[in-house]
Amino acid sequence: MKEPRNQATQKIIKTFAIIAVLFAVISITAAPALGNDDDDEVNFIIPEHGYTMDYYRSYGEPIIQASIVGDPEFKRGEIAGLQVKIVNKGYIEGFKRLNADQGGDNSTEELLAVAELEEEKECTTTKDLKATLVSETEYIEVDPVTSVQDVEEIETGHTQTLRFTIKIDGDTPAGNYELLLPVSYEYQANVRTATPAVINLGLTDTEFTREYTTKNTVLSLPVSIESEPKFEVTEVSGNLKQGETNVVEVTYTNTREITAEDAMARIIVMSPLSTGKSIVRLGDIGPGESKTALFEISADQDAVVKKYGIDSEIKYIDEEGETSFSKNLKVNVPLEASEKKISITGIAIVLIILISLYQIINMHRKRNQNNENSSGDDNE
Repeated sequence: MKEPRNQATQKIIKTFAIIAVLFAVISITAAPALGNDDDDEVNFIIPEHGYTMDYYRSYGEPIIQASIVGDPEFKRGEIAGLQVKIVNKGYIEGFKRLNADQGGDNSTEELLAVAELEEEKECTTTKDLKATLVSETEYIEVDPVTSVQDVEEIETGHTQTLRFTIKIDGDTPAGNYELLLPVSYEYQANVRTATPAVINLGLTDTEFTREYTTKNTVLSLPVSIESEPKFEVTEVSGNLKQGETNVVEVTYTNTREITAEDAMARIIVMSPLSTGKSIVRLGDIGPGESKTALFEISADQDAVVKKYGIDSEIKYIDEEGETSFSKNLKVNVPLEASEKKISITGIAIVLIILISLYQIINMHRKRNQNNENSSGDDNE
């Protein structure tokens, strides 16, 4: 009879061991999935409502707005650091009591309800915000390295600054543009108070569970590209010659929408070229208007025959009254070989040679005549 009793005892012990292991597993897996006073994590498993009580429902959520920090006007060809301020202007419209008080202001249930009410006030805080800057125009490029920014949390009334990098194309037409900022975030939609029944799940310190909602919105960021003149070299006439000074005519055209006031053209020449006057005043150049500058350029006698690229630029007064400079404008001018001319020294040498040859020939002729005369005298 002892052996059957021992077997029954062993079975009971094994059963209790299995139950203990199951409770341990439930405690390990379920505990991180529930929220408490110090746990604001968003992603967790929410227990069934049978383990919680809902005393209050809050009405409110985050309101996210964005604006550019500083001047939103940029220049063509600029690589700019764009700072965007994110502000949370969320507010609570009110609360609704879902379960009436059963025991007066000092009852345990009322204390639990008040505690839940305090937790409900976090409904306007954003969690895990992700913002992505997007450009819908080919003229503005967003650096992909900085295009996505993350913010862990923004409480209502607080701000965060996001930093992006954008590049403005050099041929961007002046005017207003819009950058888009799609934003995704989560916020607390509801808080429920845990009941003593959660102990059956192996949890002993859980007070609240939280339900979160994901929201997506697209914010607009207006930017502008400032108006400014843009110059091009549209015509070059004239050429250079070795050892000579010649006039080169350069026509500059303002291809943009703003007048360049009091414009002056300047060329930069280097050896074997030179000029006595490198700056020519052009005056005001309106949109689409052209002005021609005349430059006297000298070339050394031994300058290499080829096409020379001469640097030039336009200095002007912009619409804000500030002095501005155009980008470098290349002026391509061919250099030709000089005509071959015989110098005075060359002519003199040729004359000396001719005279010497004449004298030599003349002397040779006289000698022959003398020889002939001598031979005639002997014959007589």
